[in-house]
Amino acid sequence: MQESLTSGFEQCMKCSICTEVCPMMEVNPLYPGPKQAGPDALRYRMLDSSFFDENLKYCLNCKRCEVACPSGVKIADIIASAKLENAHSAHALRDKMLASTDFVGSLASPFAPVVNGVLSLGISKSLLDSTIGVSKHASMPKYSSPKFVSWFKKQQASQKSFGKQIQYFHGCYVNYNYPQLGKAFVSLMNACGYGVSLLEKQKCCGVALIANGQKKQALKNADINLQAIGKANAPVLSTSSSCTLTIREEYGQLLGKDTAPSKEKFHLAVKWLYEQWEKGAVKFAWREDFKMKAAYHTPCHMQKLGYQYYSIELLKMIPGLELSVPEQQCCGIAGTFGFKKEYHELSQKIGSKLFSSLKATGCDYVITDCETCKWQIEAGCSLPVLNPIEVLARALDIEKTKILNNNEE
Repeated sequence: MQESLTSGFEQCMKCSICTEVCPMMEVNPLYPGPKQAGPDALRYRMLDSSFFDENLKYCLNCKRCEVACPSGVKIADIIASAKLENAHSAHALRDKMLASTDFVGSLASPFAPVVNGVLSLGISKSLLDSTIGVSKHASMPKYSSPKFVSWFKKQQASQKSFGKQIQYFHGCYVNYNYPQLGKAFVSLMNACGYGVSLLEKQKCCGVALIANGQKKQALKNADINLQAIGKANAPVLSTSSSCTLTIREEYGQLLGKDTAPSKEKFHLAVKWLYEQWEKGAVKFAWREDFKMKAAYHTPCHMQKLGYQYYSIELLKMIPGLELSVPEQQCCGIAGTFGFKKEYHELSQKIGSKLFSSLKATGCDYVITDCETCKWQIEAGCSLPVLNPIEVLARALDIEKTKILNNNEE
């Protein structure tokens, strides 16, 4: 347990506000709730490190409790730390596979069409359900071939011609599952006058490793990523809210790493881009024919960072975008949680309120900054889900934007 967690838990006032905002407590009477699972139970765990309630596994680490806490207690981190140190899974192989995104992605991507086809078969889903505990009702994410890094290698030479540079932490999702987002990011940055290079030797941020108790590998990934960010000679941008939260906060809170130096260089792309626009360093020209009716979903980790403002404000700039922003609600997937046989139904129950809320807007698209929220919403709403970066790239008049930003050089 990190000192910052143990030194702050006594600030809990027993007000129970955290229990009011916990999505798990609404659907699962077995979960003791954030206050009891976090600050209250920590007192016992400090006396006896073996004290652990298996029901803590129901915590989604959505951090809504931390956002609501008037005393600033790191409730979700207290629970996550206890899980990381003490939890044991009945499906260790499954959890390791779900958490090993770089390893599994590197195996699956070269054979993406075959892998995607096999994983979509009912017999395959039933086999995974009965053997390793991946729910047969879960919609598995698709893999892509070629990988994003393979596509980017062909763009490297042209990126060096830009006078201003940024580096991209693409993460495992963009690399193995959804290169379209990485391509949109490069197009957007180029239009804004920036060349892109990839953060060298980057690994998965480790959010799934932490959630599945793979602390040793999570520490290795953290060391590699923090070292790479430290060596970066340009701002390092991410398009994932969960990757950003993990690197900026959870490396320190849960893994004991010094994240202060990386925070100066590592940013969520929408926040960085908005700040560049605000100070006049970046300008946008919009397509006159762009039309879209969309709803923006604030991911739980985005809300914890407090960064949803930047995505929403950037989207509001687009003349042809009719945007709705429903009240923030958890989608329920919590990374790998919703794929697990024993938790899938709970995940869907939690997400059902969000699904109804999004459908009620009458939108044609949903926009969100989190890849796992995308998977959950697409499965639950049958609506296409885009990252704000994709929407911005689609809405820009690329050539006019290039001219505007080249004139600034």
